[in-house]
Amino acid sequence: MTLNQLNYFYQAAVLEHFNQAAEKMNITEPSLSRSIAALEDELGVTLFEKRGRNVILTKAGKIFLEHVSTILDDVKRAENKMHQIATDGGHIDIAYVSPLAKVFIPTIVRSFLTEKENKNITFNFFQDITSVNIDGLKKGRYDIIFGSYSPDENGIDFVPIIRQEIVAILPPGHPLTLKDTMEATDFADYPVLGYARHSGLGKYTRSFFKKHDVSPNFICESPDENGIASLVAQGFGIALVADVDAIHRDDICIRHLVSHESFSHTVYMGYMTGKYQLPAIKRFIEFVRCLLYTSPSPRDGATSR
Repeated sequence: MTLNQLNYFYQAAVLEHFNQAAEKMNITEPSLSRSIAALEDELGVTLFEKRGRNVILTKAGKIFLEHVSTILDDVKRAENKMHQIATDGGHIDIAYVSPLAKVFIPTIVRSFLTEKENKNITFNFFQDITSVNIDGLKKGRYDIIFGSYSPDENGIDFVPIIRQEIVAILPPGHPLTLKDTMEATDFADYPVLGYARHSGLGKYTRSFFKKHDVSPNFICESPDENGIASLVAQGFGIALVADVDAIHRDDICIRHLVSHESFSHTVYMGYMTGKYQLPAIKRFIEFVRCLLYTSPSPRDGATSR
């Protein structure tokens, strides 16, 4: 049974005439008759009875028409959906580290959807640490991810999109607030709060201390700046974090690192290379690239885990 046979049958059933159906399908009447006869042999039933120059459906033919109508409607919907995907539609699954959810992701997606050719594109959003998002990207659950760079991942193109300064945060009244800037050795003398050690920023901030031969007394870990800042505000310790909106609050003091020790962190967009991508995904990747989001703001709410 082929799609052509179903179309021939449908037209013959609607027009009740083999010759008219053949003309509409742009084939000869004998070809249409042979195709329907083969279909009847395959199904083991008679679909049409002759009535003069016309044909009418048998009881089996009427039942078959109900199913064929549904099948052809589904095929048409599928064709329309594929056409939409190939033009101004499509669907994108993106995953990102949680702090990007507040400002960056909503802003970038809304800007993308305001362009006429993208208005029919839909999104699914997922949040997790970078390592989990990379795994989802490789397994095909996600189309695009935003987070830290992973040098050991072959087959993924990482595009730098945001650069952020790393700063120190302290509770009000802490002795170090008397200093205008801080250095790595300051963290050796007080309890320190840090990012989860297996996250992108957890590894990155710890590399800063290792580089300066400092072994902080980490008293606890938190997955994001909100958690770290809240604990710092309550006097649990000090921390080294990305300069994002979450740390700019009345109960937190921010200090930059001395110039010779200052460093920054980059957020990347990642996607698989050498893999077919829907037009919508390609357009979104190019859209982000073209925005040149190398340093929109040190406080755009974006950070990488």
